Amino acid sequence: MRARDAARLSTVRLLLAAIKQREVDERIELDDAQVLSVIEKMIKQRRESIAQFEKAARHDLADAEKAEIQVLSAYRPAQMSEADIQEEVRAAIAETGASGVKDMGKVMAALKGRLAGKADMGRVSGLVKSKLSG
Repeated sequence: MRARDAARLSTVRLLLAAIKQREVDERIELDDAQVLSVIEKMIKQRRESIAQFEKAARHDLADAEKAEIQVLSAYRPAQMSEADIQEEVRAAIAETGASGVKDMGKVMAALKGRLAGKADMGRVSGLVKSKLSG
């Protein structure tokens, strides 16, 4: 507030409102993992909005959404490297004994707890699918 950074302030207020809304809806107090899932959901929503805005040639709105992603990303843990993600995928496949795409659910369940907030789960899903089908 004191820095008079209106964009950052509004994004943080949106985040706090989303957290409070989920706490009220579910009548619980969110732990760190649940707050992280709220942040991830908000980032995913922003990415979808950016795609729509760019398709409609509304670059001003897309830029605003990108700025919000930057602010929200500051509240996430450091993202894993591509090599680390691939190593986690290999380990999860070995642990679950997955042999094909039909076992993808087991592998993703094992990875979700380990990689939540540290990697884009959409990208992880694609990696798992390619490893199991190949």
